[in-house]
This record gives sequence, structure tokens and C-alpha cells, in this order.
Amino acid sequence: METDHVPRRAIVTGSDSGIGRATAVALAAAGLEVGVTWHTDREGAEQTAAEARSHGARVIVAQLDVTDIPGCGDVIDAMIDELGGLDVFVNNSGIGTKTPFLEMSLDEWNRVFDTDLTGAFVCLQRAARSMVAAGRGGRLIAVTSVHAHQPMVGSSAYDAAKHGLSGLMKNLALELGAHGISAVSVAPGEIATSMTDQADSDPRHKDRSGIPLGRPGDAREVAALIAFLASPEAAYISGTSLVIDGGMLQMGPQAGAALAEHGWRTV
Repeated sequence: METDHVPRRAIVTGSDSGIGRATAVALAAAGLEVGVTWHTDREGAEQTAAEARSHGARVIVAQLDVTDIPGCGDVIDAMIDELGGLDVFVNNSGIGTKTPFLEMSLDEWNRVFDTDLTGAFVCLQRAARSMVAAGRGGRLIAVTSVHAHQPMVGSSAYDAAKHGLSGLMKNLALELGAHGISAVSVAPGEIATSMTDQADSDPRHKDRSGIPLGRPGDAREVAALIAFLASPEAAYISGTSLVIDGGMLQMGPQAGAALAEHGWRTV
């Protein structure tokens, strides 16, 4: 199916702060109407909405708990109805963990998987069903992590869930391509956000010896990549994972050779 995809309406989950906020604002600046979601930080979502509206965009705001399964899908359906359709869906909601595998409880494991994978499946499916029904094509974009490519000690549930989400997006590229729908993962490395305890900080002032570019990333740098993937110019990109990490993933052998202690083995 060929479509002349000019996106007009988008939903960005978890857009009350960090990468989600930057993405919602970037899409608004590109001329899209945007749906913003929040879980516990309504004030943060309203701040996102205000910044997006400063670009002249129409913005709607809704509370979304992706661990409310399948209720989270009903929220997505309602947002699509309010927007009048959907062209771009950005699955950004996610949580991490720093618990050693041997100490991981089933409840913690399930919480991470419900948030990072099962809830993502439900929301992506509702978005995709809407796009297929409309027959205009669309873009499904999932924010995963470098840990969808390489693991980290203490992150077994997060690593497994992000691997699963990345695999799901590859499958969606296969199954939905005939409908003109692309599916792409964006895999950030260390980004200066609340998840890395660096909210509202300038990453250019932070030194990171383990990253070739020498610093963490800025959420707006990730948002710029996502906005490009949502644009007509990115129509032929599907089924892949685009890493944005300052070169971090290339440090495997180099970092291994530089380690002189065994402290990395524990959280």
C-alpha cells in the first residue's frame, strides 16, 4: 500500500517530562496536533502542553496508566477520537530498575514488564488498529534503550522488556507494512532526564569518560530524531532500531580493557 503520509496528529505517551516532553514539543513545532499523557505528574503534562501550544499547535491532555491493562488502550482510543484520527504514535512510557537478578521479586518483574512491554503492546495495538481502519498509513515509534542491544548489571527486567519491545516493533514492521504503517525503535543511551536523575540539567557540562562524545545526551536531541522519523522524509525507514547514544555501544572492548576493578559486577 502506497500512501502520501503527511502526519497531522500524534500521541506521545509519558510526555509530562524528559524525552516525552521534548518529543511532544518537537512534533508540535513541526505542525502536528499532539496528545500528551501523564501518569502521576499532571502539572508536568500541562507544562508540556503549554510549551507545545506556544508553537500554535492544538494539544489535548489525558491521564494514562499503562499498567492498567487493558484500560490503557481505552484511553488511547478516546484520545484518537478527540484528535479526530492518528498519524503518529510514540510509545515513550517506561520505568527502570536497579535490582540484582537474584533479588528481583516477581511483583517488581511484572511491574516493569506491564509498563515497558505489555502496556506498550496494548497501546500500540489500539493505535495501529485506528491507522489501519483509516487507511492513510502511519508511524509507530517506540522509545526503547541501548539496553535493548546490550545489558547492564541490575537491570534484568528492564533489559528483557526493552529487548521484547524492540522485537515487537520489528514484527509490526512486517505485519503492518502492507497498510503503509512503519514501525521503528529509537534506542537512547544516557540522556539527561529524571530517569537518570539529571532533570533540567545541561548535559554539555557533564563529563562522561565512557562515552566517546564525552557527555550525556539532551532529550531534545532524541526528540529531533523522533520528529524526523515522523516526517514524510523518513517514509522508507521501518523495522530497525536507531541508536542515539554518543557512541556508547561501541565502547564494549575498549571499556572492558580499561576496567581494573570488579566493582561493575554489583549494583
